[in-house]
Amino acid sequence: MPLQRSQPLPPAEAQRLDDMVATLQARGFAFERGPDMRSFLKSFGFEDWERFAESWNRLGLDRYMADGGRYRKRRYATYALAGGRIDRKRHQPHYQSRDYNLLNGGIERWFGPIEDAIASHPVMLSILNAAHLLALRMTPASTQPDSWHAEVHQFRIEAQAGSQGRPTPEGMHRDGVDWVFVLMVSRENVASGVTTIHDDHRQEVGSFTLESPLDTALVDDHRVYHGVTPVEPIDPARPAYRDVLVVTLRHA
Repeated sequence: MPLQRSQPLPPAEAQRLDDMVATLQARGFAFERGPDMRSFLKSFGFEDWERFAESWNRLGLDRYMADGGRYRKRRYATYALAGGRIDRKRHQPHYQSRDYNLLNGGIERWFGPIEDAIASHPVMLSILNAAHLLALRMTPASTQPDSWHAEVHQFRIEAQAGSQGRPTPEGMHRDGVDWVFVLMVSRENVASGVTTIHDDHRQEVGSFTLESPLDTALVDDHRVYHGVTPVEPIDPARPAYRDVLVVTLRHA
């Protein structure tokens, strides 16, 4: 699968890329509104969003929650971004050390694979392309890897009457990668879910809420911590959930 555009970005999107890079360099994080991100991703072949988003209805239960919660559903895939290509890797477990995830870290966690049609969907490829380009712009040439290891997570966090859903049950954290991209897919009947950003001293330096499709958080994992407040149903009688796509990049 092709990795990068062969043509330069349109002027407006090239400027948007410059702005994202400048914000990340200055603050260690950036927040992009959905319409702006959609316009940016269209430069990389973004299309058929509805079919992509609908796949969140087919996620499996996360059975590794050390807090006993059954509120998180997910699927998982990994890719190599190198040599002008996106190549999906053989299905593998997700692993984080307890240094980064005190709640659920320290073990191999095997999640269901992202469906083939979604793993190679134009939306997925456009997001991986854009994330890769941002990582290249943010990483000095002398330290850029020959290949980036990309991990992709589909998450659904469900909330019920009297039972919150916790998007980041491990609390304020780093992921142990280089770059983190969190894209809103859908919010249905939930309140809260505020993203907060903290510096090395755990002091809050920013907050925002991913509310609309493609609202996006971009995070320099070396510089800041991030977390999301629990969600709860607005109408307890109706289904309530928060769907996001998380993409992380690190040196392979």
